[in-house]
Amino acid sequence: QTFPACKPRLPKRRTRDTVATVIQMNELTAIQSRLSSMQDEKYREFHKSLIPTLQTELIGVRVPQVRKLARELEKSPEKDAFLKKLPHRFYEENLLHAILLSGEKDLDAALSGIEAFLPYVDNWAVCDAFSPKVFAKYPQAVLEQIPRWLSSGEVYTIRFGTNTLLNFFLGENFAPEQLRMVGRIASGEYYVNMGRAWYFATALAKQEAATLPYLLENELDVWTHNKTIQKACESYRISPELKALLRTKKR
Repeated sequence: QTFPACKPRLPKRRTRDTVATVIQMNELTAIQSRLSSMQDEKYREFHKSLIPTLQTELIGVRVPQVRKLARELEKSPEKDAFLKKLPHRFYEENLLHAILLSGEKDLDAALSGIEAFLPYVDNWAVCDAFSPKVFAKYPQAVLEQIPRWLSSGEVYTIRFGTNTLLNFFLGENFAPEQLRMVGRIASGEYYVNMGRAWYFATALAKQEAATLPYLLENELDVWTHNKTIQKACESYRISPELKALLRTKKR
C-alpha cells in the first residue's frame, strides 16, 4: 500500500511574515520579553525553513537558551501560570512549554498537561522536544494512553504517541503488539510517517528479531518501508550485514 501525500501539509499563507523582526516590547508578557531578549535573527531565518508547518510566530531563540530558561522557571511561581495559559503566541513559548512538561515529576499532572497542550502543537520540533521522564516510572499507565493518541487523527498527537513508544518501550517494556500499533497507522501525512519510519528503524536496532519481518514481509506502506530502510542504513547501531540485507528489500 502506498500513501502518496507524504509531504508536509503547509498552513495557508498569511498576509504578513511569521513574526515582525522588531517585536513591540510593550505587548509582551515577562516570559515573552525574556525570550525576545535572546533573539538571534540569523538563527531565526535558518530555523523557520526547518518547520514549514509552523502557525505560531517565531522569535529566533536557540534551543539551549530555551532549556536554560526552563531550568530557571522550574521552581518559580511563573511556571504554573505559564503552563495554564494556552494558546501561546510564539513558537519558543511552545518549545518552553514542552520542555517544562518533560520535567514534570507527577504522572497525573504530566498527562493532564499533555492533553491540554497537544491540540496546540503544530510542528515536529515542539512535538519531539517533549518526552516526560516520569513516563519511565509508570509504563503500564502510559501504555494505556497510547492507542488513543495513535488513533486521534491529529498529526502531532499521533507522532507524540509514536515517539513515546520509541523513547520508553523499545527496552524492557517492549512487546510485539507495540510494533503492530505503529504498523497499522494509515496516514498520508509526512510527519506521521516520518515518525513511524524513525520508530521502526530504531526498533530494528533494539528489537531486531521482532521488527525485521515487517520489512521482509512488506507489512508497511511503501513510503514508510523505504524510509525505514534508509534511516536504518544511516544508523551506526545496525550491523553491516543487516544493512546489506535491507538494501535488497527496497520497494
